[in-house]
Amino acid sequence: MTGPKWGDTPWKIEYAPKKQVLPPSPDCAVIGGGFTGLAAAAWLRRLAPEKSVVVLEAGRIGAGASGRTGGIALAETAAGDVPGLGDVLAGFQEILGELKVECDLQLGGAFEIGHAKGRKNSPIDWNDSGNLRVVHEVPGGTLDPGKLVAGLASAAESSGAMIFENTSVEKIVWPRNEKDPLHLSVSAGRIRAGNILFATNALSLALAGLEDGTHPRLTLAAMSAPISDEQLAAIGLASRKPFYTVDLPYLWGRVCRDNSIIWGAGLVSAPDEENLGAVDTGAQEAREMFASLERRVRALHPALGGARFTRRWGGPILFRDSWTPVFDWHPASKRAVVLGAYAGHGVALSSYLGRWASEVLVGNRDLPRWGGI
Repeated sequence: MTGPKWGDTPWKIEYAPKKQVLPPSPDCAVIGGGFTGLAAAAWLRRLAPEKSVVVLEAGRIGAGASGRTGGIALAETAAGDVPGLGDVLAGFQEILGELKVECDLQLGGAFEIGHAKGRKNSPIDWNDSGNLRVVHEVPGGTLDPGKLVAGLASAAESSGAMIFENTSVEKIVWPRNEKDPLHLSVSAGRIRAGNILFATNALSLALAGLEDGTHPRLTLAAMSAPISDEQLAAIGLASRKPFYTVDLPYLWGRVCRDNSIIWGAGLVSAPDEENLGAVDTGAQEAREMFASLERRVRALHPALGGARFTRRWGGPILFRDSWTPVFDWHPASKRAVVLGAYAGHGVALSSYLGRWASEVLVGNRDLPRWGGI
């Protein structure tokens, strides 16, 4: 199955789900095989091992935002802390521990950088429309997204969940009687499910009831070749803390294990504002944005003047006007939960809220007040 032309990431997802027959009547259908869906599926089986769970992924696991992120784990939502959210990073670590997932997680903190009122002792001092310096240090860190996808998929299957790749959900028939099954038309046929979790984020907005008030985009990232430890120290990244700007022009990035650096900036919209699969990172708009980003990086510091870029790619991202994630019942049924719109803060938050969603679906927990569609 050919996917969108979004470029090649440095992450490898070294896990292939078992080949199985799609059951006709699972208790729960999870739509989307990224961080959210895989974590929720694994946790659903832990909470209710008597219930059958299927994950329906239109492409390969991690083919959307989860396998194409830069791998920066942050502590809160894009809107900051919200009522009842709890400690995201502690909860995320607990999930990884319980599910035995190894993903190179390093939580040494993150730099917020800005063009005004930077710290006098800032390790970062870059030339970028003025001086760009560290403003704050916040909880956070980095991980390998490919290993996280693979680890969560393995945990989900080990718990008894069934994962089906290249199985897109094309239509859902919502019953008039809330007690009747939910009918899903999928590329492999038709199934009936007791509950649904929509974990597709910026993809399948119409299916998930997210056409209004959300803004899907493709965010761009580029990887520069490994540099020496001395160069890393010269540019202020010897601590290997990830960074992101708190003002414009936007810039984010992180150091990888081999001293290559991922840099991100720029958002590309789809021609019809929804079909991100139609965006080609080799097309003119994206090429120009990549070229601009690379020029910008080389101008940040003399040690980056000769930076050579080895990879360029995009990943889907979903914003909404309030900047809080969507976490609510589907408008058509209170047996279907919709979860997504992390606005770039989904690396740790998606698994954390995926576990919460599984608790909602088995009746152990309420939805939050801030996630309404």
